[in-house]
Amino acid sequence: MYKKEYVIDCKGHLLGRLASLIAKELLNGQRIVAVRCEDINISGSLYRNKLKYQEFLRLRTNTNPKKGPLHLREPSKILWRCVRGMLPHKTYKGQLALKKLKVCVGMPYPYDKKKKYVLPSALRAFRLKKHRRYCRLGTLSSRVGWNYDTLVKKNEVLRKQVSKAYYKKKVNNLNEKKEIKSEALNLINPEQRQVLENFGYA
Repeated sequence: MYKKEYVIDCKGHLLGRLASLIAKELLNGQRIVAVRCEDINISGSLYRNKLKYQEFLRLRTNTNPKKGPLHLREPSKILWRCVRGMLPHKTYKGQLALKKLKVCVGMPYPYDKKKKYVLPSALRAFRLKKHRRYCRLGTLSSRVGWNYDTLVKKNEVLRKQVSKAYYKKKVNNLNEKKEIKSEALNLINPEQRQVLENFGYA
């Protein structure tokens, strides 16, 4: 059975490989949320990818530019468009699959509290040779008209500080519980303690 929702942390993944794996799961009926899309990597230098994107920006319908293609500049929308290209999005099946995908810049609530997954077969560390150049999708987007990269980075720093404080508090509470439990066990008779240990309570 499929889970209700898979939350994928996109940091350090290659764009094309990540999109292809997401597209396959969407067609199988899985719901997917992609967070931290600004930290996706693209193989090739920033200069080369910027030139390629500027070529894409030149494409338009001469008679009516509103008809497309629409030049999406936000990192999450670039991933969404990449996944859409790997789906039969003009059919009913493809449209249903695309509706099951959510893309986010940063890590908004409630996904900051949920368990995140990575896809090892799409990670740059495993799939790209060490001497090959790569660039960050958020940096590329900021060079072609997206103006929120610094704001997202600032929010990400604040989120990490809050989560660090929460985790520290959680560890302290667990340690206190262990101490209280050990003190309570010391007050019990050895025979009663042996009975508790036999049943797995000590």
